[in-house]
Amino acid sequence: MKIIIAGAGDVGFHLAKLLSYESQDTYIIDFDGDKLNYINNHLDVIAKKGDATSISLLKEVGVDSADLLLAVTESQNTNFTISVIGKSLGAKKTIARINNPEFLKNDDIDFKAFGVDFMISPEELAAEEIKMLLNQSSFNDTVTFENGLFNVMGTTLDYKSPLLDMTVKDAKDTFSNVDFITIAIKREGVSQTIIPRGDTEYKLNDQVYFSVPHYSVDDLYPIVGKEHLNIKNVMILGGSSIGSKTARNLCKENFKVKLIEKGKEKSLSLAEELHDTLLINGDGRDIELLEEENIREMDAFVAVTGDSETNIMSCLVAKSKGVKKTIALVENMDYINISQTIGINTLINKKLIAASSIFRHIRKGEILALANLHNIDAEVFEYEVLPNAKVTKKPIKELRFPRDAVFGGIIRDGKALMSFGDFQIRTGDKAIVFCLPEAISTVEDLFR
Repeated sequence: MKIIIAGAGDVGFHLAKLLSYESQDTYIIDFDGDKLNYINNHLDVIAKKGDATSISLLKEVGVDSADLLLAVTESQNTNFTISVIGKSLGAKKTIARINNPEFLKNDDIDFKAFGVDFMISPEELAAEEIKMLLNQSSFNDTVTFENGLFNVMGTTLDYKSPLLDMTVKDAKDTFSNVDFITIAIKREGVSQTIIPRGDTEYKLNDQVYFSVPHYSVDDLYPIVGKEHLNIKNVMILGGSSIGSKTARNLCKENFKVKLIEKGKEKSLSLAEELHDTLLINGDGRDIELLEEENIREMDAFVAVTGDSETNIMSCLVAKSKGVKKTIALVENMDYINISQTIGINTLINKKLIAASSIFRHIRKGEILALANLHNIDAEVFEYEVLPNAKVTKKPIKELRFPRDAVFGGIIRDGKALMSFGDFQIRTGDKAIVFCLPEAISTVEDLFR
């Protein structure tokens, strides 16, 4: 599969990194020589310096034979231009990163007719992610499949968890009345993600990811030592597009929302748009202001200003005032792995979310969905099992499944089924698989 990425920023780099594990025929174009040098030294992709709107450059990299052209620069207009030119020159499929969410809900213009096959808004995706995290408030990461039939849920184990010092096998035996599969563990001081086996022990401060069918979600809370938090009152810091979209989403689901915005004109504009949200014009870094606005009565605090450090520090202040759930937006992807260490429930990065969403268009085989877990450089896939796929030939325990991957469950005829060793996968099943990058190609081969 030949893929051309226009833009070597965070979204483009993360996409190139994911693709480099698979030996895809990948090109990345950017003006910034330093970024391209870094990519050349670290990733197995072809980096080209120049303007991705240049017809001659696109021809030089063979856009006419490209299966996919990804326009993910910082500029929406540039991305549209690249997509239109690339499609006209023969690219089979184009995806453009956009900033204006109005384009996503538009029935008046057929963008495909102009050459833009698919559009993605990092801000829209981040707002949806925040809403989902607040709905599963005791967990710091949640991904749903098939409208919640299966859920991948992550949390940090504290001293209240009955799982501490148990092995995975012991936990399964002890809580045999609850269906769950432990798919990954991120341990303090250990860079490598642990794919748990039966003798793997749960330790204090482990960030653990479980795959859970819908009927077992409530039963998982006591096992991990958490209570189901009733989130109702939410304070949002920052009237950015993510902040306003999050407020709108939450108000639709009857959350009580206060939004703090520093700019006076922006506050007045948002007040006209967000009728069910209480708008406060002020500096959210001002602890006195937060106290005046009853931060101690808030169930959740969401910081989505354009400054990562402000978001992190304000969340730490909120935590110190007793707020149960804190979510901070960060621009630097290197921050993502430190959320549990510094005491914030969840750090999110809109570009990482966007890259994961785009990545599902790249997959070989029948990938129905793909998600990225916040603290782990790995993916959760939902595969549709094709006729005569290798996974249908033997029970799971005999499949020689790679050690760097694990089944999270099977959906068959609208029902959630547990995928333990004796389970036989059938054609038409939907399989949830957690996979580290180095195992992706092996897993894909099994689903062919």
